[in-house]
Amino acid sequence: MAMFAATGAYAQDIDMEQVAEIRKSFVHDGRNTAAQNAISNTYNLRSLALDRESQGRMDHYFKYRVDVSGITDQQQSGRCWMFTSMNVLRPGVMKKFNVSGFDFSHNYCYFWDIFEKSNLFLENSIRTAKKDIIMDRDVAFWFQSPVSDGGVWNSFYNVAEKYGVVPAEVMPETAHSNRTSMLVSFLNELLRKEGYALREMIADGASAAEAREYKMESMKKVYRMLALCLGEPPAEFEWRYETKDGEIKSLETTPLDFYHSIIPENYGSNSYIMVMHDPTRPYYKVYEIDNYRNTYEGINWTYLNLPLDVIKSAAVASIKNNEALYASCDVSNFYNNDEGIADPEMYDYEALFGIDFQMDDKKARILTRESGSAHAMTLIAVDTDENEVPVKWQFENSWGTSAGHNGYFTFSDEWFDDYMFRLVINRAYLDEKSLEAAGSKPILLPAWDYMF
Repeated sequence: MAMFAATGAYAQDIDMEQVAEIRKSFVHDGRNTAAQNAISNTYNLRSLALDRESQGRMDHYFKYRVDVSGITDQQQSGRCWMFTSMNVLRPGVMKKFNVSGFDFSHNYCYFWDIFEKSNLFLENSIRTAKKDIIMDRDVAFWFQSPVSDGGVWNSFYNVAEKYGVVPAEVMPETAHSNRTSMLVSFLNELLRKEGYALREMIADGASAAEAREYKMESMKKVYRMLALCLGEPPAEFEWRYETKDGEIKSLETTPLDFYHSIIPENYGSNSYIMVMHDPTRPYYKVYEIDNYRNTYEGINWTYLNLPLDVIKSAAVASIKNNEALYASCDVSNFYNNDEGIADPEMYDYEALFGIDFQMDDKKARILTRESGSAHAMTLIAVDTDENEVPVKWQFENSWGTSAGHNGYFTFSDEWFDDYMFRLVINRAYLDEKSLEAAGSKPILLPAWDYMF
């Protein structure tokens, strides 16, 4: 009690004397007047804070760069994780079929991703029906957003392992796969209604069989909405394509058989692992985010937390061996989209406002929610100095060719330190200590954890 009383002693409103003192601190001199005129009349603060001396210091040339296959465009959707997962696989498909260009149908995987997430939500509603919908944090978290189009690599892996993949021509994009907000909004409205109904049924004594019968009818409604907005996914298909030699070929197969024919040998969670740089938690530990998946039977989001130098060493080895990596970062910080360059020295907001408000510590930025991973891209290149130490890196983005440097995103090694969070990497590029740690039992974290 004494501790709270002492803390309360510091609580104080701002009286008018203090307000007057604070007002006086803003001096009406020439510098402040000029800054006020510029800032108050310009919405784009980045253009005012762009550090002129930093321009031209970084180019887009790289000593090591994997084979790439062109820029994709996720449009107005949150499917970056899906595009990135598929972009890693596209060069191999082009080589296998001897074609000059190829893309997957993201609409096909999106259909099944949202379909499976809907089922997972309804199953969670049944499983936790007797928990308080307001006070239980898990239940409140699920009802806040029953489904979304966000995800990570394991989301792609789960849905592809179950439903396969198809070429873009087999199930083209629609207005709702390119711009997902309206579909997701209406679907969440339906799912909240159906999830609440399931809770009420169970509270009134319904059996598990009755609840699942109701769930089946709910899933039919979900399927109908998705089919109307996205089209129906094919169970089998014929794909006609032209080789680089001008030969027209045809392939008749199923989505699952096509998937297994194009993935690299040993592709999957046994050979590939997500690594994370999270300084808020101990390194060389495996963490699993509870219930963060799409398919009910699929794998949760699981990662091995590693120091930066270990992650970079493995990433360099992968790129040198012509293997691109799924990666995700905090794209919003110190990124100049016009130039396609990101660097902590890119913008000088301190000089603009005369205030030092940038946290230098990555751990502090994570814990205060100032920074977190928000966008997935394909890591494809690294440039090194004479000692083979990385100086800059490059992403293949999925925002179309008009974004960044013809669709690519170059960033300094210092930016990697501050704003890179996770990579999916072949275990062959990890050192012995990391591999040993990867075999440890995961520490379970809640889906609403601050990092996710």
